Amino acid sequence: MGKSEGGHGVRSRVARWPLAGRDTELTDFATAWGDRRYRGVVVFGPAGVGKSRLAEEFLAQAVGEGWKAGRATASATAAEVPLGAIAHLIPPGIDLSDPVSGFAEVARSLVGPERRRWVLLIDDLHLLDSTSAVLLRQLLDAGVIRLIGTVRSGEPVREAVDALTGGDAVHRIDLSTFDQKQAEVLLQAALGRPVKRRALRELHTAAGGNVLYLRELVVGALEAGSLASDGEIWELAGDWRAGTPRLAELIGVRLAAVGEGARSVLELLSVCGPVSLMDAEAVAGPVVLTDLEEAGIVQIDTDRRRTTLQLAHPLYGEIIRADIPHLVRRRTLLQQVQRAESRGTRRRDDALHIASWRLAATGTADPALLLQAAGLARHAHDYEQVIVLIDAVPESCWTAQTRLLLGEALWELGRWERADAVLADADSVMINEDQKISLTITRMLNLQWMAGRSVQALAVAEAARMRVTSAAGQELLRIAESYILVVSGQPARGLALLEDIDSLAKDARYFPDIHLWLMGASTRSLGLSYAGRTSEALTWAERAYSVHLELEDQTLAPHPATQLTAQVLALTESGRLAEARIIGEKAVAELSASRAPVRPVQVWASFLLGRVEWLAGHAFAARRWWAEAAALARNPYPITPLRLVLAGLAASTAVLGDLDAAEQFQTEAMACQPTGSFAGEDRLGEAWLLASRGQLTQARIVLAEAVQDASDSGYATSEALLLTDLARLGGPKSVSDRLFDLAAGCDGAFAPARARLVAALASGRAEQLLAVAGELEEIGADLLAAEAAMAAAAAARQTGQTRRAAAAGQQAQSCAARCQGARTPLLATTETVSPLTAREREIALLAAHGTPSKDIADTLHLSVRTVDNHLHHAYTKLGVTTRRELANALGHITGRSQTIAAPNR
Repeated sequence: MGKSEGGHGVRSRVARWPLAGRDTELTDFATAWGDRRYRGVVVFGPAGVGKSRLAEEFLAQAVGEGWKAGRATASATAAEVPLGAIAHLIPPGIDLSDPVSGFAEVARSLVGPERRRWVLLIDDLHLLDSTSAVLLRQLLDAGVIRLIGTVRSGEPVREAVDALTGGDAVHRIDLSTFDQKQAEVLLQAALGRPVKRRALRELHTAAGGNVLYLRELVVGALEAGSLASDGEIWELAGDWRAGTPRLAELIGVRLAAVGEGARSVLELLSVCGPVSLMDAEAVAGPVVLTDLEEAGIVQIDTDRRRTTLQLAHPLYGEIIRADIPHLVRRRTLLQQVQRAESRGTRRRDDALHIASWRLAATGTADPALLLQAAGLARHAHDYEQVIVLIDAVPESCWTAQTRLLLGEALWELGRWERADAVLADADSVMINEDQKISLTITRMLNLQWMAGRSVQALAVAEAARMRVTSAAGQELLRIAESYILVVSGQPARGLALLEDIDSLAKDARYFPDIHLWLMGASTRSLGLSYAGRTSEALTWAERAYSVHLELEDQTLAPHPATQLTAQVLALTESGRLAEARIIGEKAVAELSASRAPVRPVQVWASFLLGRVEWLAGHAFAARRWWAEAAALARNPYPITPLRLVLAGLAASTAVLGDLDAAEQFQTEAMACQPTGSFAGEDRLGEAWLLASRGQLTQARIVLAEAVQDASDSGYATSEALLLTDLARLGGPKSVSDRLFDLAAGCDGAFAPARARLVAALASGRAEQLLAVAGELEEIGADLLAAEAAMAAAAAARQTGQTRRAAAAGQQAQSCAARCQGARTPLLATTETVSPLTAREREIALLAAHGTPSKDIADTLHLSVRTVDNHLHHAYTKLGVTTRRELANALGHITGRSQTIAAPNR
């Protein structure tokens, strides 16, 4: 794992705040500036979107072209004096008592005998006084200056200023608030590494798209240590608090402008959240609320017959709450409780609000009300609130349902040890069969996901089966058991259990528990994908997703993205990588926007996206997604997929040449417990780290062991992946027959294409290699296609097919260009005019890493003389005389650490 960041270097980069995300505007300026019809460029936009920062960049570009620069900032104070804002730009000694002759003298003086070209940057043009505006307009008309300015949208402007900025002579650029994608680009440019999706969403939401607020949030989080990097990705601490003194000052000025009469209602909204318009009017009155709405401090929302009022920006509440004394906060909460109780708890969420407000104000509330509120919080997926509410209830008032509710909330938040203790305690209480089934399934999932204890989870199911008498109940337990089997390394057994459950094949609406039907459908889809039956798998995943979306009450079901992840796996294994990528990114976006923690599903969604990119050969993108998955799987408590994710990180960093990072990830992976799923793929990091060091024999040994693990567990698609890699590292003849056997049992385009690739590598025939390179490129497996085409080029050259060799070389380069810097032994050693034999390639790679001949001989069980002979042949073919030249000729990336940055596209 890379070293954590957060020091002065990062803070200084943030302080400079790059212009990432404004590429369109920069291009727009360059075009307008080169068009002599325009006398200037003015940037319009709301406060905080980066107008001044962008204008500064425009000015720097103009100065770089030889323009002499002047700058000024208009203000309301300076506007009270004619020419007050730009007085320092006027040459000294000019008499302006006669504006006509004075302005003409200003123009002559600015140009001078050197015929100087002036560009003036005026910030906040809308505040400019009329005299200054007139002078600037005359200088523009005379061609003496060109203007770069900023204007805050929606602000009143003087007629002279409007004449200056309007019309066709000045090019207008309109800025809007940043969307989440722009914020992601900006943050990665500022921080140097990607930001975890949930952290990105929280920062963007808190900033409300305001770039200035976003910068202050990042600065504050860095200074507080709440925003930190594990060396691969940045993430926010769960308890981070938004803001800096500068941010508080910026927002405080805006809030202060509304006057003291609005203070009470602002305090109410900050501590209670959205309240009914009627309650807000009881505190402040309609005139004050109207002023607040016009000032953009509050906003009104209407949902059916209910109208609520809330603060217009997420940060306003943070700033207001920080200044509220404890007793004032308590009084505000209790007064709102009285208003809500006086109306009666007519709405579904009234009990939750009343209990939460009373608890926050006094530290206690009626136990029955608290338990009712906890149930409502669970329906809203607010599991932290569930725990807070139940923990405030005396344990003597707890029921079996209370313990089940608490155990589920603890599991959802990853606190598996306390969750299991609570659920085990609930199991000892007399409960009905429905509760027993719910408790058993929750406990099974908790044991599997948070502790990797599949044996114990299956034992819990077996014990419950002895106490469940109904046929429907037995079916539900079997679905849960099948899920544990499929995800823990026994997919064939899990699928066999589902084959016997006739109810799954019926209309989902008539299943005893629709949520368990969804689990069964997802489980069947996963199991079928592992077996290579991707068409059936995709049908089940798509059906489950459509059923899930039609649920009237989705609050008790897993997130619909669960079914999307099943689609990603099925599409990947069928060879539809582009579609898999689209669905995977949709799943991640939905999960990041969800209020529910859904951490296990997030981990799998990010892992599967990384796997898509790995199979596509896009090593940088794979590293990014696996870094996201690792951050999620580590914190706050490690969960079982971590070993698999870290293996992926080790593999992707190895093929990118960052061997130091790969070594750290591999060491961390080996300390984690086996995942069970994708058997054998947790050895990929180990194998590719060895291969990147030139140790191809050892890498093949590791992959052969991994192949056996996948075969023993029944993961056909994992076995196919591992066999393909074994062939790519020098063993195609030994695995070709097995890969064709697997392909015969798999549908989709990927498995047959892999089998044909390995057969072509074994034969070494250029026409076979070129044909399969085209297949793989169509699938989107760019790295495999590049390797096949490169091998075809080498084979064609060897047989004198010059034109075919040139065409294959071009195809290889085109595919490799999409692989984001990935390097493999097959690519590195087939680019030469005279191709190396497999043994020469292996020895050359080891030598390129500085391994002495004696050590190479010991590793490969050869004599030193044999090693030196192979090296001599390799030197001759490559036209080199030293090991340094050998490393350069192979194009091999050594183990220097590399900073993650977006690859050149």
